[in-house]
Amino acid sequence: MSVSTHGVRVKTRSHALRAAVELFSSMRFSISLLTVICIASVIGTVLKQQEPLVNYVNQFGPFWAQVFAAASLTTVYSAWWFMLILAFLVLSTSLCIARSTPKIWADFKIYKENIRAQSLKAFAHHAQATLAEAPEVAARRIGQTLASGGWKVKLQQRDNGWMVAAKAGAANKLGYIAAHSAIVLICLGGLFDGDLVVKAQMLLNGKSVFKGGGLIADVPADYRLGPNNPTFRGNILVAEGSRSSTAILNQSEGVVLQDLPFAIELKKFVVEYYSTGMPKLFASDIVIHDKETGAAIPARVEVNHPANYKGVEIYQSSFDDGGSKVSLRAVPMGAATKPFEIEGTIGGTSQLTQGAGGEKLTLEYTALRIINVENFGANAAASGADVRKVDLRHSIDSRLGAANKTQTQKVLRNVGPSITYKLRDAAGQAREFHNYMLPVDTGDGVPVYLLGMRENPADTFRYLRIPVDAEGSIDSFTRLRSALLDPALRAQAVQRYAAKAVDPSRPELAQQLNLSANRALALFAGAEPGGKSAKGGLQAIADFIEANVPEAEREKAGSVLVRILNGVLFELLQTAQTQAGLPPLEPSEKTQGYMTQAVLALSDVQFYPAPMAFELTNFTQVQASVFQVARAPGKKVVYLGCAFLILGVFAMLYVRERRVWVWLSQVDGEGQGRTEASMALSTNRKTLDGDHEFDHLKSKLIGAKD
Repeated sequence: MSVSTHGVRVKTRSHALRAAVELFSSMRFSISLLTVICIASVIGTVLKQQEPLVNYVNQFGPFWAQVFAAASLTTVYSAWWFMLILAFLVLSTSLCIARSTPKIWADFKIYKENIRAQSLKAFAHHAQATLAEAPEVAARRIGQTLASGGWKVKLQQRDNGWMVAAKAGAANKLGYIAAHSAIVLICLGGLFDGDLVVKAQMLLNGKSVFKGGGLIADVPADYRLGPNNPTFRGNILVAEGSRSSTAILNQSEGVVLQDLPFAIELKKFVVEYYSTGMPKLFASDIVIHDKETGAAIPARVEVNHPANYKGVEIYQSSFDDGGSKVSLRAVPMGAATKPFEIEGTIGGTSQLTQGAGGEKLTLEYTALRIINVENFGANAAASGADVRKVDLRHSIDSRLGAANKTQTQKVLRNVGPSITYKLRDAAGQAREFHNYMLPVDTGDGVPVYLLGMRENPADTFRYLRIPVDAEGSIDSFTRLRSALLDPALRAQAVQRYAAKAVDPSRPELAQQLNLSANRALALFAGAEPGGKSAKGGLQAIADFIEANVPEAEREKAGSVLVRILNGVLFELLQTAQTQAGLPPLEPSEKTQGYMTQAVLALSDVQFYPAPMAFELTNFTQVQASVFQVARAPGKKVVYLGCAFLILGVFAMLYVRERRVWVWLSQVDGEGQGRTEASMALSTNRKTLDGDHEFDHLKSKLIGAKD
C-alpha cells in the first residue's frame, strides 16, 4: 500500500501561506509595527541625528557611541530596519484592505431586505402601529418619505406583506478603507522620498559613499549621482557672488554628491533680527542658471517660500559665513610671546611658529558672528536670545578664576561681533577660543574684553575677563602682565611701594615690608622657589598661607598679603607705564576698580591654555546661504494620503451608519384599508442622536407615539 505525500505537501504549503497572510493582515501585527515605529521616532527625536561620531563619544562615552552607531540609532529614519518596518507596515495594511474591501463593498450594496419580520422586535429601537391604508400604498409612501430624506430605499413584496429596507451613512465603512489607504500612501511616500531610493540608485549605478575631504569639484564621479536622480534631499552652501550646482547628501558612512540640472548663484543674502537677536527674516536673492539652455532665471527664496525649478524645490535652510576676511592682533599671554598682526579667511588656516623652540601651531578661523544678543540677567539658565543660543551670563559664571557675580534681572543686549578660532598643535590636539571684538560691561562697572575657551565641543566656553584702560584697549593689562614676569621690574616696584608705605625713619619696617612684598609678588607671578602652585595667582598665595600660617591667623595674614599685593601691582603698573613713555595713572575710584579687575584677570591668566589670544580688529563680512534642495515625488503621495486620512477619520467618527426596516402586513379579518406596521432602526453607535432620530422616524413613517 503506497501513500502519496504530494497532496500533503501542497496542503501544508497552502496552510502555511494562509497562516502567513492571516498574521500579516492581523490588527495585532499592524499595531506592533506602529508601536516600534513610534518608539523609533521618539529615539530619533530625543537623540540628535547625523552628528559626527566624536559628538556622541563626548556625550555618551565610546561604548554607547559604538552601540548607537551599530544599531543605526544616530540615523534612525534612514536605517535599514526602519525602512523594513515601513515596508512591512505597507504590506500588512494592504492585506487588511484587500481582505476587508470585498466584504465592505458587498455590505455597501445590499439592503438586507430579506430580514425576517419577527426579528425586528429584537432590535433596541423598534415600534409597532396600525395604519389606515393598504400595505402596498403604505410601503410606497414610506419609501418615498425616506428617499426624500436622503435614505437609499428598496421595496420588497412578499406573499403576506411588504418590506421597506433603507440605509444611510454607508460612507462610514468607506472611511475605514480611506484611513487604511492613507497609512499605505504615507508610508509609500516616505519610502519614495527616503534614502531607500537613493541607496537603490547608488547600487544600480555603481556609486559609493565618499569618506574623504577636499574640494567638491575634485570628488570623482564614483561618488556623484546624476541630475536625473528621481528623488533626493540635500544641502548646498552658496556664498554671495558665487554659484554652485552640487548638493551634499549626508549618509551614515559619509556623503554622496548630487549634481543638479542647474546652478544656483547667490546675489544677495538678507537677514533681519528681532530685538531679542532672533532672526525674523531669511531671504536670498538668487539666479538659477539652466545647464541645458543657459537661461538665467531670477528668484527669491525665503523661509516657507521655496523656489521651484524642473521639479526641484529650493528651500532657505539657514545661513553661514561665506569666507569673511578678518584681521587679528595677537595678545601676549606669556613672556616669550610678542604681539603681531595676522589676516585670514573664515574657514581657512594660518601657520604659526612660537617660542625659541619653534613650536608649530595652526590657527584655524572657525566663525565670525556679527550680532551677539546676550542675556545679562543673573537668573537666566539659557539665553534663548542669540541666534545660536549662547548665554553669555551662564558662560561667565563658569569662567576661569574668581569674580563677583551681578544680581540683575534678565537684560538682553547686543555686545557686537565675535571671532571663533582653534589653535592646533603639532600633535593635532586643538582648543577652541571665542573672543568678542568690543569690551563688555558685565555689571561690575569696569568694561572687559571677554576671551573664551573650551577643551572640546561638548563643553561650554569659560571666559577670561581682561579690563580695558582709559583708551579702551588692553595694552595697559598686557604691559602689566609682561612686567609681572620680569624679576627686575618686580624688584623695582617693591622698592617703590615700600618707600611710599613706610616712614623713612624706620628702616627695619621697610626691610620687613620689602621681604613680604617680594614674597607675595613672586608667589603671584609663579616665580617663588618651592611654591606648591607653579602657575601662581591668588591660589598660590592661598596655598602659601595654608602651609605656613596657623589657622587662627590665616584670615588676618591673607588680608595683609592681598593688600600688599594690590599696592605692589599698582606700583608695577606705574613702572610699566613710565617705561613705555606714558604718564602714570592718577589714583581714583575708577583706577581702583580697574586694578581690582586687573588683579583677578592676572590670577586667571595663569591658567590660560595658549601663549597668545587673538583680538578681532577688523573684518569684511561675506554672507552665505544654506539651501535645501529636494526632488520629492513622494510628497504628492503623502499629501494624498493625508487627505485620505482626514476623510477617513471624519467618516468613521462623524458619519453614522443607519438601517431602517418597516414590515407592512394586512390586518387579519379586515378589509384592504388597514395595515399592521412593525419598524426597527439599527445604528453602528448608540448615541442620543440615534434615539432622537428614531423617535422622529417612527412618528413620521408609521405615526407611532412613545
